[in-house]
Amino acid sequence: MLKISFLTLGCKLNFTESAYIMDELICNDMSVVASVKDADIYIIHSCTVTENAEKKCRQAIRHAVKVNPCVKIIVMGCYAQLRPDEITEACNVSFVCGNESKYDIVSIIKKLSDNTLHVRKSEECTNAAFSFKYHTAVSNDTRTRTFLKIQDGCDYFCTYCAVPYSRGRSRSDTVDNVIALAKKVVNNGTKEIVLSGINLGDFGRKNDESLLQLLEKLVEIDNLHRIRVSSIEPNLLTSDIIKMASMTNKIMPHYHIPLQSGSNRVLTQMKRRYTVEFFNDKLLEIKANIENACLAVDLITGFPGESSKDFDDTLMFIDSSPISYLHVFSYSDRPEAAASKFSNKISQREIIHRSKILHEVSETKHAKFISENIGFKHNVLFEMKDKAGNWLGWTDNYIRICHKSDENLKNMIMPIEVCQNNIIITNI
Repeated sequence: MLKISFLTLGCKLNFTESAYIMDELICNDMSVVASVKDADIYIIHSCTVTENAEKKCRQAIRHAVKVNPCVKIIVMGCYAQLRPDEITEACNVSFVCGNESKYDIVSIIKKLSDNTLHVRKSEECTNAAFSFKYHTAVSNDTRTRTFLKIQDGCDYFCTYCAVPYSRGRSRSDTVDNVIALAKKVVNNGTKEIVLSGINLGDFGRKNDESLLQLLEKLVEIDNLHRIRVSSIEPNLLTSDIIKMASMTNKIMPHYHIPLQSGSNRVLTQMKRRYTVEFFNDKLLEIKANIENACLAVDLITGFPGESSKDFDDTLMFIDSSPISYLHVFSYSDRPEAAASKFSNKISQREIIHRSKILHEVSETKHAKFISENIGFKHNVLFEMKDKAGNWLGWTDNYIRICHKSDENLKNMIMPIEVCQNNIIITNI
């Protein structure tokens, strides 16, 4: 039995797809092992969203060779899609496959183990991934939550982003197929489904369907208790979706919305599809309809030409808005993206300085959000025990809770009062 070890880098969609592919390997009489030391094959599911993500992939290759010189290494995913030759220069990599051929990984592994694979990269590893098909992926997380891929790719071509080049154009599943998959995982015991995609709000557009239509069908599924929407563009988080979410307790009051900058000038340079004013109105609309909603926001600092005033405008906007916490990204050039050709690059030293400030602001905002929830009861879905025997879970609005109980609470939903003693502060 071939032993396969996995390393997944990058977004939650990568993790969803990795779990789905691992299940495929197990169904084909392969064993998934935790450590590369024990593996015959080491698969790295790569990311290209930043230069640092690509660096982590190269570091993982070197580490694998050091601890297990005999292991055969396969690199797949976005970094592999865009820069296969850069990866194959590492002589210890056996095969590089992009975002289309990774779904044929079982065949690739069998050929690799039989020594009948005579090339080192898949044919579709180019810089033009626009004709990709849609591939379903379902991932169970601790058997309490299921990540369900419903969309892939992006048509936006923001000037800082390489994702449309690595993932291809926007495409999605159908409402009927998603509902069938959702019913299947619910019948297997899942209490919460997390909808995943690259540009989630674009779901169904090319099928004459919509995310709203999907949500309306999902809330009707018996025994599906929680639906969580992952990252969604502000211009695609419609008033109809917000209104619907306010009228059901099945859609979790937790929204992850990319802002990227609090300066309209920078947003224009990024080719984002909204203004700061529009974004603020969207946050206020959510809070007006869903009072206890958690609002997570993505920010990029150090975008070319981001002046001190642009950065100060961003800080002022964050301070005045009901944002709950930030995901902070340091800008790095992506060779495929337009901004890599822009002048007025920000020094690495200044990017690090601004990133540190934003992380501190995020900690302050998150502490304020948690304090606003203390004394209130929230439904918590418990997932696992920690080493001290406490049960860990997430509130509906995404606060990590630790609860002492002698009962088996795994996959149970219970109302728990949030207090200082049961909160776990996480690096969200």
